[in-house]
Amino acid sequence: MYNYPNTRKVGVEEIHFGVKIPDPYRWMEDENDPELNAWIEAQNKLTYSILDKIPERGGIRERLEELYNFPKYNFMMTVVGKKIIYAYNDGLQNQSVYYVQEGLDGEAEVLIDPNTLSEDGTVAVNLNGHSKDNRYLAFLQAQSGSDWQTLKIMDLEKNELMEDELNWVKFTYTAWCGDGFFYSGYDKPVKGKELSEKNENMKVYYHKLGEDQSQDQLIYTDPEHPLRFHGIVVSENEKWLVLTSSEGTYGAEIKLRKADAPDEDFQILFKGFDNEFEYIGSQDDELYFVTDKEASNKKIIKINAQTLEVEDLIAESKNSLEYVTKVGNYLLVNYLKDVVSQSCCYDTKGNLKAEVQLPGIGNVYMYAGSKDLEKIILSFGSFINPVGLYTVDPETGETEVFKTSTVSFDAAQFITEQIFCESKDGTKIPVFITRRKDLELDGSNPTLLYAYGGFNISLTPSFDPATIYLLEQGGVYAQANLRGGAEYGEAWHKAGMLLNKQNVFDDFIAVAETLIEKGYTASDKLAIQGGSNGGLLMGAVTNQRPDLFSAVFAQVGVMDMLRYHKFTIGWGWAVEYGNPEEEVHFRNIVKYSPLHNIEEKEYPAVMVMTADHDDRVVPAHSFKYIATLQEKNTGEKPVVIRVATKAGHGAGKPVSKLIDEAADRYAFFFNNISETK
Repeated sequence: MYNYPNTRKVGVEEIHFGVKIPDPYRWMEDENDPELNAWIEAQNKLTYSILDKIPERGGIRERLEELYNFPKYNFMMTVVGKKIIYAYNDGLQNQSVYYVQEGLDGEAEVLIDPNTLSEDGTVAVNLNGHSKDNRYLAFLQAQSGSDWQTLKIMDLEKNELMEDELNWVKFTYTAWCGDGFFYSGYDKPVKGKELSEKNENMKVYYHKLGEDQSQDQLIYTDPEHPLRFHGIVVSENEKWLVLTSSEGTYGAEIKLRKADAPDEDFQILFKGFDNEFEYIGSQDDELYFVTDKEASNKKIIKINAQTLEVEDLIAESKNSLEYVTKVGNYLLVNYLKDVVSQSCCYDTKGNLKAEVQLPGIGNVYMYAGSKDLEKIILSFGSFINPVGLYTVDPETGETEVFKTSTVSFDAAQFITEQIFCESKDGTKIPVFITRRKDLELDGSNPTLLYAYGGFNISLTPSFDPATIYLLEQGGVYAQANLRGGAEYGEAWHKAGMLLNKQNVFDDFIAVAETLIEKGYTASDKLAIQGGSNGGLLMGAVTNQRPDLFSAVFAQVGVMDMLRYHKFTIGWGWAVEYGNPEEEVHFRNIVKYSPLHNIEEKEYPAVMVMTADHDDRVVPAHSFKYIATLQEKNTGEKPVVIRVATKAGHGAGKPVSKLIDEAADRYAFFFNNISETK
């Protein structure tokens, strides 16, 4: 048994619909409490005292550093006129560097190097749209992984940073119009509560280049509905403003207004919030949207902004439509067939021009292009092959290598296969399994099972150097595509949300049982991992089937399902989980909420992982969960928490922190499974 730090309990108790809910660790929600800081320090001290005693940990980190140390491209890129902007890392740089080159054969130059913005690499940069004259590029700068970002502008003609700087923005995209752009932001939060205060009343502003943020014009606000997101996009001819509003992570309401009529109200095009509507571009006065209304797998529609006449452009397919990118007169449409990318190129009349000849079985992350560049760029990768950039001829679908990453291992010795597992209700759940080709399926292989299962998000093949380390040790990496995601359209999503959430946990348990039945692994060699909504998944299945797993990694998880909506943008998840203040949803949520279903019994080894700057899923979720688990666990395996500093929910994490985190995870994993072969 371990000597866990003492955690003070308080007598907080509430009654929800006749049910008493104790909350003895609510004091841990105060991020400024000195006692909490001391508790975090004591918990980290315990965690690292355990990790430091694992002799293999140093060797694991050394090999991981070798695996991470290769020239690589990021999937994020954009095309501005004839300029191609992409992110490249020469090996172990904490942040990828943005380069720009003129045309496909131009010489690349450094455009933005985020590594110069902080000594420890904790400042990250993401591109965020460009002006229609191709001169200005917007980008977002985030500190220590926080969702709060600073919006800045680069002059591409002079290759220099402008003085414009917009603060307190999150979940925004710049929409350029005239000599400025529209963006979304919030009022400055209360000092000391920046990372936990509930974010309300998102507003849309117009910023004119060269002016101070205090002069920005308020374009749209909806004080009667403070818990909504809002954003504006501008038609390509700059005649129309398209306003998208949402009450959470699913469902949109679309409104329209002429750009030159500031005194007119926005008119509703598509009333929310029962369906998705995503603007993808325009041609003259025709506006294009992707929607799942009357099309579970999604379809593409167009609307005449003058007459408001709506018609289907590209019909629903038997495969799930993942996303659409408009480039000039082409629509690049990416579908998922059993979670593998299949792409087609259409013209703006809805005519199929070509099927894109992808470089293999894997995932198309994104397309980028412009009417000024003769070819379109795509980023593509798989579990075994890192991201590469390819050119596409939109008329023929032919692809050619543009930029490729190189690795320090022999990819030919590994294989990815797909199996289907039968869930509790008979639903077939797809699972990608990556392993060495010569691996014997005798039940002795250390296996890591990863899943998410929610928010209409598809878990597609992607490369992670840390996975290669596991495969080199004779391990198996399994990635399950549970209900709640978008792998098979909106019907698949709805089958794992709201009152159907238990399906997600049943799917995961069924996958774990199948991996054991088929000889990939055994329960004493099976580790599981998930983050955010996947962290919730980890907590729920560990409560329901603690006998099935040997080690659990619950990362930045939503653990207190009765209070998730009270912090930052947690209210936006009610469309996925249900509002716990409504009885029908409370009675469903309380049955699986990780924090509220911990019992006095034996648990597997658990490492909860969170970060001090996570303002998406505030770390109080993890604090309260691990304190309760340490109190009630009767087993002998460690249940600990690892609290990262100067890190957030996951985005923009420096390479050095990724390596440290993976080394700690694998050391803990291998130390808590029975002897491997």
